[in-house]
Amino acid sequence: MTSIQAVTYPIHFEEKAYDELAKIIATKNYSSIFILVDDNTLECCYPRFMQLLNTNKPIEVIQITPGEVYKNIETCVGVWNAMTELGADRRSLLITLGGGVITDLGGFVASTFKRGIDFINIPTTLLSMVDASVGGKTGVDLGVLKNQIGVFANPEMIVIDPEYLHTVTPREIRSGTAEIIKYGMTHDINLFNQIKDNPELNIVDLIHRSIEIKNEVVLEDPKEKSVRKVLNWGHTIGHGIESYFLESDAKENLTHGEAIAIGMVCEAYISHKLLGFPKEKLTDIKEAIIAIYGKTNLLEDDFTPIFDLMKHDKKNVGGEINFVLLNDYQNFKIDCKVQNQLIKDSLEFYNL
Repeated sequence: MTSIQAVTYPIHFEEKAYDELAKIIATKNYSSIFILVDDNTLECCYPRFMQLLNTNKPIEVIQITPGEVYKNIETCVGVWNAMTELGADRRSLLITLGGGVITDLGGFVASTFKRGIDFINIPTTLLSMVDASVGGKTGVDLGVLKNQIGVFANPEMIVIDPEYLHTVTPREIRSGTAEIIKYGMTHDINLFNQIKDNPELNIVDLIHRSIEIKNEVVLEDPKEKSVRKVLNWGHTIGHGIESYFLESDAKENLTHGEAIAIGMVCEAYISHKLLGFPKEKLTDIKEAIIAIYGKTNLLEDDFTPIFDLMKHDKKNVGGEINFVLLNDYQNFKIDCKVQNQLIKDSLEFYNL
């Protein structure tokens, strides 16, 4: 796969990426290297990474507990303390080896430690490869509220090695696929068509194009002042659902992609009602999403708490919930205001 140049950093793929990683470590002459992992990536990904990492620099491994519930300031404090005790300085490098929690949290840790040290993202899940690790967003959750604390900070480079996908479950692959579907609906319908028309598709074939799309959007709008908001398609309602299931003792947690998939169905319904998004395409989206992700049971009693959590979405201004909606595939509109009743109608539509 051809390397992609982001605004200040390259994205390298497969074996070539490790050669480029060795070059940057040698060129920058880091004093020490810290590798942030969780329990899963330490066991499943770290051995491969160490086989391919070519450096004589001293290396320390910092391990955290896996899971979205640990993507918080408390975990950051633990990592900051560990780095301090292990002698990290402003010339140290932090390498994040893991999924979206690791790359989001690790980037935030690095960008704030001693007012900022270099970091390199090595995503190991599909979700982190096509979305979380790319674009310069770092951060952690505030309670169940997604990504409320963070900064924009770019890595020195990103390594995309699809071999790590052999270490994750089919459910996690489906979770990451939701972000590829998002890119398909908003920018390249061929991606969505390939996914829904070919159950045996090798999803690796869609990674490069997905990263290209995200990078193009970020280059145009790095700080999400305008067009970058399109990357939140499905996320306004989806994040509300994800947070609600995360905080509810009566619900089994949803993956990020499962929640975003529901969000895309609901927001396609709102798009149909407000912007005339074609009804046959709305039906197509709902059928495809349910075929891939199954049906999640949303009770009417769930609607109000989901809506309340949506009020904390980062795109909101002045207490108003802002949506990205579709006029049609590859034709979107940002900063759309939606009445509360229509949001609830969209959840009911998903349930039908």
